[in-house]
Amino acid sequence: HYLALNKPLGVVSTAHDPEGRPTVVDLVHAPHRLYPVGRLDIDSEGLVLLTDDGELTFRLTHARFGIEKEYHVLVHGADLGEHVLESMRAGVMLDDGMARVVRASFLRPTPRGVLVRVVLVEGRKRQVRRMFSALGCMVEDLQRVRIGPLQLGELEPGQHRQLSQREVEGLR
Repeated sequence: HYLALNKPLGVVSTAHDPEGRPTVVDLVHAPHRLYPVGRLDIDSEGLVLLTDDGELTFRLTHARFGIEKEYHVLVHGADLGEHVLESMRAGVMLDDGMARVVRASFLRPTPRGVLVRVVLVEGRKRQVRRMFSALGCMVEDLQRVRIGPLQLGELEPGQHRQLSQREVEGLR
C-alpha cells in the first residue's frame, strides 16, 4: 500500500508519538498499518510517502541509492546571495559533519524573503535549516515537493492520495 500525503505544519512524521501529538498516520485513517518513509520535522510541511513496503522504504531513505528529495524553502538573511547557494553546494560544516546539497537555486523573491529550491540525496535531522543557519540565513518555511520522481502536486495540507502503479514503479 502506498499513499502520498501533504503533511501540514504541527504534525509529526512518525507512526506514533509518545507526546500525543498528531501524526501523519493519524491523518490517513488507513485500514492497513502504514509507516512514513523518512521524516519531515514538525515545523515543515509537504510530501510524505506512507507505505508498508519495507524494501522500498530502505531504497528511498538510504543516501547510497541517491534518491533526490526536493524542497522549496522560504529564506531571509542580511546577506542572502548566490555565494550562500554556492557554499551549500560545496559543503557546510555542521556539528554532525559536512553537509552539502546536490542543487540549489533561487526561485523568486517574496514579500517575506526569497524562495529557494534545494535538492538533497541525504537527509539528516533539520539539515536544510541548519545549513542555512550556519550561513547566516533564517528559514521561514520549508516544504518538501518531491521524492525521486514522486511530486507533491496539488494535494492540500492534510490531504492524501493513493499512488498509481506507474508512480510506485518509478520510485523503485
